[in-house]
Amino acid sequence: MFIQYPSLLLELAKSHQTLSITKQLHASITRAHLSHDSFYATKILRFYGLNNDLRSACNLFDKTPQRSVFLWNSMIRAFARAHKFDEALSLYTKMLGTQIRPDNFTYACLIRACHENFDLDGLRLEHGGVIVSGLALDSVSCSALVTAYSKMGLVSEASKVFSGVSEPDLVLWNSMISGYSFCEFWAEGLRLFNRMRENGKQQPDGYTLVGIISGLIDFSQLGIGLGIHGLCLKSGFDCSAYVGSALVSMYSRFKCMNLAYGVFISLCQPDLVAWSALITGYSWYGDHKKALFFYRNLSVEGKKADSILIASIFVAAAHLADVRSGSEIHGYVLRHGFESNVMVSSALIDMYLKCGFVGLGILVFDNMSNRNVVSYNSVISGLGLHGLAVQAFKLFEEMIETGMKPDESTFSSLLCACCHSGLVKDGREVFRRMMDEFCIQPKTEHYVHIVKLLGMVGELKEAYNFILPLKQPVDSGIWGALLSCCHSHRSYELAEMVSQHLFDNEPRKGAYRVMLSNIYAGDGRWDDVKKMRDDMDNVGVRKIPGVSWIGGSYS
Repeated sequence: MFIQYPSLLLELAKSHQTLSITKQLHASITRAHLSHDSFYATKILRFYGLNNDLRSACNLFDKTPQRSVFLWNSMIRAFARAHKFDEALSLYTKMLGTQIRPDNFTYACLIRACHENFDLDGLRLEHGGVIVSGLALDSVSCSALVTAYSKMGLVSEASKVFSGVSEPDLVLWNSMISGYSFCEFWAEGLRLFNRMRENGKQQPDGYTLVGIISGLIDFSQLGIGLGIHGLCLKSGFDCSAYVGSALVSMYSRFKCMNLAYGVFISLCQPDLVAWSALITGYSWYGDHKKALFFYRNLSVEGKKADSILIASIFVAAAHLADVRSGSEIHGYVLRHGFESNVMVSSALIDMYLKCGFVGLGILVFDNMSNRNVVSYNSVISGLGLHGLAVQAFKLFEEMIETGMKPDESTFSSLLCACCHSGLVKDGREVFRRMMDEFCIQPKTEHYVHIVKLLGMVGELKEAYNFILPLKQPVDSGIWGALLSCCHSHRSYELAEMVSQHLFDNEPRKGAYRVMLSNIYAGDGRWDDVKKMRDDMDNVGVRKIPGVSWIGGSYS
């Protein structure tokens, strides 16, 4: 039947684009003597490309004598999809030597390949090709250019392309709005959105709204987000899984998890993006138990988690020190072949080490075929937390020998290891190497570690003099680290000096006042204790009650 009606199998393959069905389709069309037909060859080649079978795609392309522009485009797209950018550009050059002229879709494929390869020179070259080919006003080419320039951070270039088209279609409007959002120019995106509505020639669709929603990343923009959500409800787009997922992501970024959950349960069939947004949102919010709960619900529904979601769940398990859940997800990783994903393996290492299973974390690291800076940082950090500074330094040197360049997190992990092991001399050397050898400017966390290192051995004056030259205002975390050391060493006079800096920075924060009050109590200065408590009441500071694991609060 398929030999007689190959178009029937083509329709079947559209909804079941597996490699097995693609090969069946290819065999059927070959037996029907249609494999040299450019139409059928193009369809099959596209399916091979979607299944990342480039060898079969190239073989089919080479054996097709009559190559249409669609066949060329499909082969170029297949290379670009597999990140074989040099091969895609080489094939384009070969195409120029034939009688077939590239069209707008050819340029769209090449432009996408350039921005995915971060090839700005190539992108500008293809932009010139678009103009020379008379496609400067073509929506397909211009939309690809707007997206490419935006994703490379050149939003002004994208805007010039958009402005050059007198009557942009919906796709081009959406590309520019999404471009502004991607570059975090949400105000410009919103203005363009309003201009689009006032223009009246193109009505916003779900993709337009998602473009706006994805640009809202800060809690201060909650009011705008609620307004866009209202527009989604009025327009009937809220039922769309695509729009709904974007709204769940937006509310999760705002840490408004009740609103995120409200949108989620309103979706008839939430997709993996919506599930991931909700679960990751709970993890960001700090509600790791709910993150694990919804992950289990996702598994019960038979949906397959992706690498980003799995990494997020490992983070939740690490925060809860829930090695049982973490090891169950490890089993899922092995069953579904995610162990080769560097992000997943790095999160798995971090989970085992934070749960105290150092040996398992090292075993995962040793079995990794590909390692990056993040995976090394995970092990170095975990070793440092367990006081295994010697092993952490050994791994750091191994990392350097492999040619990897350490980043801020690497040195933060090393300094943390020095703090846990009391290695002041080594800590000073790490700090020096970070700046002099690797040209990394210290952040707050690096300064905090140095202050703790000096403070724990009683070098309080040196720590104080280390902080004074820093750029003002000095982060309260740095002064707070020194105040804690003053408390440990009963250095009452210096504690008062440090506290004054903290009160100037954050007059309403009670934790530091409570700490100074405790320091006074340790010195028997009860009048100063009372005065400090009275001052806390006068400035409206309230101490937050602590919570006991056994139950209830203590304060």
